[in-house]
Amino acid sequence: MTRATAAGGAERGLPDGEEAVIAAFVDGLWMEHGLSDNTLNAYRSDLAGFAGWLTNRGSGLLGAGREQVLGYLALRVQQGRRPRSTARLLSSLRRFYRFQVREGRLEADPTAQVEAPRLGRPLPDALTEADVEALLDAPPVEEPLGLRDRTMLETLYATGLRVSELVGLQMDQVNLRQGVVRVVGKGAKERLVPMGDEALDWLQRYAGSARPALLGRRSSIHVFVTAKGGAMTRQAFWYRIKHHAAEAGIRKPLSPHTLRHSFATHLLNHGADLRVVQLLLGHSDLSTTQIYTHVARQRLQDLHERHHPRG
Repeated sequence: MTRATAAGGAERGLPDGEEAVIAAFVDGLWMEHGLSDNTLNAYRSDLAGFAGWLTNRGSGLLGAGREQVLGYLALRVQQGRRPRSTARLLSSLRRFYRFQVREGRLEADPTAQVEAPRLGRPLPDALTEADVEALLDAPPVEEPLGLRDRTMLETLYATGLRVSELVGLQMDQVNLRQGVVRVVGKGAKERLVPMGDEALDWLQRYAGSARPALLGRRSSIHVFVTAKGGAMTRQAFWYRIKHHAAEAGIRKPLSPHTLRHSFATHLLNHGADLRVVQLLLGHSDLSTTQIYTHVARQRLQDLHERHHPRG
C-alpha cells in the first residue's frame, strides 16, 4: 500500500490511472520532504477535485493545458471560493506539474503562465494577556480532565506549539528536569523549546496525578490522554478550548492557532527578538514570522512613549 493510499484512501469516482498519478505524486512528496498526513491529504484533495472536473470533460491530469487550469480556477471563483483557497489550490497544481516535468512525464508545465489571485495580508488572531489569563483559569483543576486541559493550555501558551504538535507529544519528548520539549514539526524538523516555570509546574502536577488517574491500568506513550486512555486529538482539544473560552466569557473569534499567535505577539510586545520567535515557532522563513510585527502594537506604542521627545 502506498503512503498516499494509506493516508487518504482511494478517491471514489476517479479512473484508476488518475488515482495512480496522484498517489505517485503524494508518495514522492512524502519521501522527499517528510510532509505530514494533513498536508499530503490537502494535496490529494486539491488534485482529486481537479481530476474529477477534468474527467467529466474527457480529459485527465497529464493531458490538461493552461486553458483547463484557468477554467477550473474560474469555476471556483464563480462558486464563491475565497482567494486564499484558490491560491492554495494553484500552489498544489504548480507543485504537481513541476514534479511531472521533472520526472519526464510532461514537457511543459500548464500552470507556468497562470497568475495567483492577489491576497491581502491576514493578521493572526491573538488574545489579550487578560483574556489568556481568563482562559487559563477556566478549567476546573480539581478534576483530572480539568487539570489535563489546564496543563495543555499552559503548555501551548508557554511554547507556541502547533496544536498538532501539542496533541502528538510523547513522553520521551518532554524533559521535565531540563524544562524543554523536543518537537518534531513540519518537514520532520526537530527543535527544542523551553517551557518556562509555570508550564513546567503544571506538567509535573498533571504527570503525577491526573494522567495516572485518566489512564488507570492502561499505558500510553502520549503525554495528553483522554478519559478512555487514548491520545488527545486536535478536534477534541479544539472543542475543549471553545468550551473553556465560553466559561471564561471570551467572545472573540478563536482559531486552533489562537494561543500560538498570542504566544508570538506577547513575546514581541515584551521585547523578544524576531529571530528568537522564529526559532521557537519553528518557521523556516523569517518572513512568516514578520507578520506578528503588525499585531505587536503595544510594544511599538511603549517604545514611542519612552523614547520620542513628544511621546
